[in-house]
Amino acid sequence: MEKNCPEFFNIVLEDISSPTEAVVNGRPTILAGTNNYLGLTCNSECIRASCLAAEKEGTGTTGSRMANGTFAGHIALERELSDFYGRTHTIVFSTGYLANLAILSTAVGPGEVILLDADCHASIYDGCRLGGAEVIRFRHNDVLDLEKRLQRLAKRDTNVLVVVEGIYSMMGDKAPLADIVAVKRKHGAYLVVDEAHSLGVLGETGRGLTEEAGVEDQVDFIVGTFSKSLGAIGGFCTSNHPGLELIRYASRPYIFTASLSPSTVASTRTALGIIRTQPQLRQQLWANANVLHARIKGLGYAVGPVPSPIIAVHYRNVEEAFAMWNGLLQRGIYVNMVLPPATPGGGALLRCSLSAAHSRDQIERIGEAFAALIGVHS
Repeated sequence: MEKNCPEFFNIVLEDISSPTEAVVNGRPTILAGTNNYLGLTCNSECIRASCLAAEKEGTGTTGSRMANGTFAGHIALERELSDFYGRTHTIVFSTGYLANLAILSTAVGPGEVILLDADCHASIYDGCRLGGAEVIRFRHNDVLDLEKRLQRLAKRDTNVLVVVEGIYSMMGDKAPLADIVAVKRKHGAYLVVDEAHSLGVLGETGRGLTEEAGVEDQVDFIVGTFSKSLGAIGGFCTSNHPGLELIRYASRPYIFTASLSPSTVASTRTALGIIRTQPQLRQQLWANANVLHARIKGLGYAVGPVPSPIIAVHYRNVEEAFAMWNGLLQRGIYVNMVLPPATPGGGALLRCSLSAAHSRDQIERIGEAFAALIGVHS
């Protein structure tokens, strides 16, 4: 990187002491921008499972799933995810990014159409670009705009795949999924929901927005990642469509990428079991989110109207956001600095992502840092 590259691109966690604390620039710092929603990166059961798998099966597979890279653990994880979601087919990928690349570049092709929410993640856009389908955006969370575009496509008599997210990663808002499902059913479209930020966060059992909205049986494909609530790395797609299995033989991101290491598979399987059996983690996460959202909103910052584990403060210009970001860091609080084009609607964001592992004292200290910086500008 260039020497004058903004320092928020060069943050190094020098010494990690817990899921919510590390040393940054020589200073003990509260981590409030990690997507570690349930705090499972340092869970003792997950670490133990990871270590045992590495000792037994080695540090990596050195091959793709199509070559020598399918171990018994990969198959077990796919079966456990299928059971968790009540689906018949699941494919595990090496990252969540690759899961979106694989599904969206392969499930539809030339002559077919993908309709995606304008605020979808970069991996969704890139997956669409890899395939041969026509790509059309609809306005963020605008069901009327989605229906208008589906109506225009009706005369084509072709497959249409609608793509939305459970929780959107920048602003922390949710898709109006029940309404989207109603529209896609009316027009005979298929639906992909990316639950990357909502797995383990939403729903009675943590299955995400599809569960919370009560529309699981109407969602054709669920894509997700292991790098948020599950505390590892990897991704998956689960579905009841038998054709999902054909992705294994047609998807370049699956065929040509080394598979997940045994240690990662083992920790992910353990974390999935924790999500299923410890709902108190999800409850604690939301308690933390409600407290901090109310505090920051009460201070007058420009945050979203609805509490979420993702709390984004919007700034009109980068200089103002950087001054605030730097002020927080100097007070021992790390949050994400997000710049265009990743930010919806332009401007810049300071993005907090909370964890069940944050203590009430840490939540108070984050709030106090925001309070001390009211009016800070470049």
